Amino acid sequence: MKMLKPILTLLTLLLMTTNTIQAVDRFFEMRTYTTNEGKLCDLHKRFRDHTNRLFKKHGMELVGYWTPNDKEETLVYILAYPSLEARDKSWKAFRDDPEWQNVYKQSHIDAGGKIVKAVDSLFLNPTDYSPIK
Repeated sequence: MKMLKPILTLLTLLLMTTNTIQAVDRFFEMRTYTTNEGKLCDLHKRFRDHTNRLFKKHGMELVGYWTPNDKEETLVYILAYPSLEARDKSWKAFRDDPEWQNVYKQSHIDAGGKIVKAVDSLFLNPTDYSPIK
């Protein structure tokens, strides 16, 4: 929770400065991945080379990615969806995608072991005064 406020503040400022305002409300998910020691670079590589493209393929909107200044081995990112139901459908399709399954297995082989040790997810709904909806 300590890092939630700075991340949401950063997101709000970023979107205000780029004038990114959507007319239709969306459903947001903030995910925090804690990696095993020394594996954050492997996670970045997997997202950079595969995960982002597969997220888009399955209808997930990429909002942003951050690494906290005060917490090593951590990646925080936000995705957007039209609804909670759309989120659930997208994640199911993503997890069931044979390409993702292969990438997931191969990334662990390349990293010499499991990359992520914990995943936390927080669902967010924009307020009526939020510059991003």
